[in-house]
Amino acid sequence: MIVSTLMERPGLIDVLRAQRRIQPYLAPTPLIHYPALDEIAGAKVLVKHENLQPVGAFKVRGGINLVSQLTADERGRGVIAASTGNHGQSVAYAAQTFGVEARIVVPESANPLKVASMRRLGAEVLFYGKDFDEARERAEQLSASRGYRYIHSGNEPMLLAGVGTITLEILEIAPDVSTIIVPVGGGSGASAACIVSKAINPAISVIGVQAEMAPAAYKSWKSKTIVQDKMETSAEGLATRVGFELPQQILWDLLDDFLLVSEDEIARAILLYVEKARTLAEGAGAAPLAALLKMKERVPGETVALVLSGGNITLDQLRKAII
Repeated sequence: MIVSTLMERPGLIDVLRAQRRIQPYLAPTPLIHYPALDEIAGAKVLVKHENLQPVGAFKVRGGINLVSQLTADERGRGVIAASTGNHGQSVAYAAQTFGVEARIVVPESANPLKVASMRRLGAEVLFYGKDFDEARERAEQLSASRGYRYIHSGNEPMLLAGVGTITLEILEIAPDVSTIIVPVGGGSGASAACIVSKAINPAISVIGVQAEMAPAAYKSWKSKTIVQDKMETSAEGLATRVGFELPQQILWDLLDDFLLVSEDEIARAILLYVEKARTLAEGAGAAPLAALLKMKERVPGETVALVLSGGNITLDQLRKAII
């Protein structure tokens, strides 16, 4: 795996600087309390609606923060990334915003909604491999051979700093939050949540959640070493086959707990968001709600924030969740 040369761990000051860079381009997303979710979870449930970002997912925060800081040389060479969809949309959106050419390598089975979005944002989309990690390896090869600035979806401090603004916004509105639950694919969202929450209030518990059918990040966290594992989940935002080094280093130090959820539990959470919150969540975005329902006896009466990381769900995926 190619690892970014900028592997310094970002801190709260980096997230505060990222917030200032991002503000001209992205409005804060809503943090909404849903009493109907309280009833089934036994806690006060606040949902951070990253599904309302311009590309329907949280990663655009990191994309704006990183691409805005590229050197003139890097902008001239253009950027490349690998993605199952949301990271690619983030890079494409930011590249279009700052006039940079972008290429995104996606798995051959990539979510068509996300592919169409990347193309509308001006990125060249290249299909390669059966899963994210094969696409990632191809992007790394193209970066090395053609000189593109490679943007890894996890091993980028500037991406993590940008994503950390989610937790800043949560705590600005709800400083009484006791637990934040964040989906984990590569781990940028969860590691960023740890950086911010532990700097502001170390008593806040940050919990990661990944799919049972793609547990590489979970197993990497448990063993405190980078682990490869199967990738068989339908939730593409959770679908990584190997742990990412920089997020894992942060998670090893700061993450309070990590849960796995089943495909059925994710599907149920998707439906609950439709029924109880009248909102769409893709599989990764629904995973924190699935995790809360699995652990609700641990947080009775507490205030829990769920990061609904994305809403880019296809009609076919929604039909399968209903069935």
